[in-house]
Amino acid sequence: MIEWESLSSGARPVPRRVATPLVWAAAFGGALVVVALLNSLVGTDRPELALTALSLLSALLSLGARFTAAPGTAVLCWLMLNGFAVPPAGVLTWAGSRDMFWLTCLCAAALGGTVLARLVHARAAYRRITMAEPDDTPRGS
Repeated sequence: MIEWESLSSGARPVPRRVATPLVWAAAFGGALVVVALLNSLVGTDRPELALTALSLLSALLSLGARFTAAPGTAVLCWLMLNGFAVPPAGVLTWAGSRDMFWLTCLCAAALGGTVLARLVHARAAYRRITMAEPDDTPRGS
């Protein structure tokens, strides 16, 4: 017997993604808080720690985001890293290979978070489908 279930009843194979502007607002505010916290605790002479923390933030924010939000999330985190986590604070600079490496790390973290979320949701949807196998026993026997 086939049971029809309306999509409005709450059954969804994959959760809805968070809107890109909300992810970017969270990246901007979150990166600012992370950098300010690290600057007050360890100072501005440890950009590796700030890069690690901002990469984690970028990956966490990307768990609920669309793929299109990843580059913007990485750039916003890089702006906070470059502008406030390395001396002189408040000045944006471009140091060639260093900044390209930072942008690559942040973008990889954002894309990695999005890919991880997609894989987890796809696996969960697959399990829901395969666990609901049809009953093969004939009725009335």
